[in-house]
Amino acid sequence: MLPNHQPLVVAEQFGTLEALHPGRIDLGIGRAPGTDPRTARALRRGTGSLGADDFPEALGELASYFRGEGPVTAVPAHGQYPAMWLLGSSGYSAQVAGLVGLPFAFAHHFSGENTLAALALYRETFRPSAALAQPYSMIAASVLAADTDAEAHRLARPGAPQFLWLRQGEPGLVPTPEEAAVYRYSPQEQLFVDDRLGGQVIGSPSTVRDGVRELVERTGVDELSPAATMA
Repeated sequence: MLPNHQPLVVAEQFGTLEALHPGRIDLGIGRAPGTDPRTARALRRGTGSLGADDFPEALGELASYFRGEGPVTAVPAHGQYPAMWLLGSSGYSAQVAGLVGLPFAFAHHFSGENTLAALALYRETFRPSAALAQPYSMIAASVLAADTDAEAHRLARPGAPQFLWLRQGEPGLVPTPEEAAVYRYSPQEQLFVDDRLGGQVIGSPSTVRDGVRELVERTGVDELSPAATMA
């Protein structure tokens, strides 16, 4: 989450990793703070703006350190080129990834309603770059497998109220399957939970296999990353 970190620090950290493990490091960059303002300020140790409006500038600064063109020389980063991915859950990130010619990873696990539109926008706006000649995409998906469909859905229930509480600004501990089974949702909350679970791949091994295959075919992505898995 680039708004939480200075580009120079990120370049030094990932430049070091790439030097130690050439060709094995992926640097995923997101534009959202991903946390509350107080925590984000503590991460940055500053009082400046925490908005994502300066993201393209910060992204450009980060890339410049690897090329040796930054405002200062980042010794561990200069000459190292970890594979950079742009992460996102909106059309904005998809467009930025396309315009700068980077691989794009979309957060299907919590923004499934925007997946197809964002991927289409990424492919439409893509411009070849030194890093990438043609669009290359990935989605992150929530996948849970158990011996039977019924058991998998039982195990999936605790994630629903936890995500609901998080969206309501009241994060809490993950309930047990028994606690989740008796939790009472309001009609509006039930719609939210149904939508949340509907975007996941849940079931027996054969059900999950078919669901993952269908998801990859429908989205046309090059890679599938399990954002959360259980078996």
